Amino acid sequence: MKAKVYYIEDEQFLGKIVMETLEKQGYEVRWETDGAKVMSGFQYFNPDIVILDIMLPNVDGYTLCQQIRAAYPSLPIIFLTAKVETADLVKGFESGGTDYMRKPFSIEELIVRVNHLLQLMAGLNLPPAPLSEEIELGTFIFKPVRYELIAPSGTIKLSQRELEVLRVLVAFRNKVADRRDLLKAVWGDDSFFNSRNLDVYIRKLRGYFEEDPNVLIQTLKGKGYLFLIKK
Repeated sequence: MKAKVYYIEDEQFLGKIVMETLEKQGYEVRWETDGAKVMSGFQYFNPDIVILDIMLPNVDGYTLCQQIRAAYPSLPIIFLTAKVETADLVKGFESGGTDYMRKPFSIEELIVRVNHLLQLMAGLNLPPAPLSEEIELGTFIFKPVRYELIAPSGTIKLSQRELEVLRVLVAFRNKVADRRDLLKAVWGDDSFFNSRNLDVYIRKLRGYFEEDPNVLIQTLKGKGYLFLIKK
C-alpha cells in the first residue's frame, strides 16, 4: 500500500515539481494550495505524513499545524518554508511540527526525511486515528482541539507540549507508554535535554489530575509510563 503525503504549498511551480517527484517515488499525494481548505481535506484523505508551508493564503502554516496536531496526535508534520530566522524555527516546533526544512531545499533530502519519519512512526506503533473532540478521563474531560482539560474545579488551559504529552498518554491509556517512544513522538528524539523536559511535563500533568485519585500517571522505571484510569 502506498504511503500518503498531504502536501500544502501555494507556490505552483514548486508544488508541481515536489508532487511529481514524490509520486515517482511511489507516494500517493494530495496537494492543497489554500490554507482554509486544508482541514476539510482530511475528510477525503487520510495521510501518513504532512508537508506544510508556513506562508499560505487565508490560514497560515503555524495555525494549521496546531489544528492538525490537536486532531491527529501522532501524524508527522514537516515544515517547508522560506522563513529562516531561529524564532521561526522555534515557533514551528512549538506549534507541533516534527521536522523543519528551509527553502531552497534539496528534494532528495526531503525524500530522505519523509522516509525516515514514516519508518520512525511505523516503529512506534502509535494509533493513527484522530482523537475524539471530548474524552472522558475519570471525572475530567479532555478537549484536545480546544487545548483544554476540564477538571471538577474548572478549566485548565494546556500548553502545546502538555497537550502533546497527554495525547500520547491518552492513546496508551491503561497500557504502558514507552518513555523513548513518547520522547520521539513529542520531541523527535530521546536526548538527555528532552528527557528532562518530559519529566517536567509529567509532573505538571500529575498535578492537574490530583483532584481525582482514580486517574494516575505511574512511572515504570526503565520502561515508561502507565496512564491508569481506574473504574
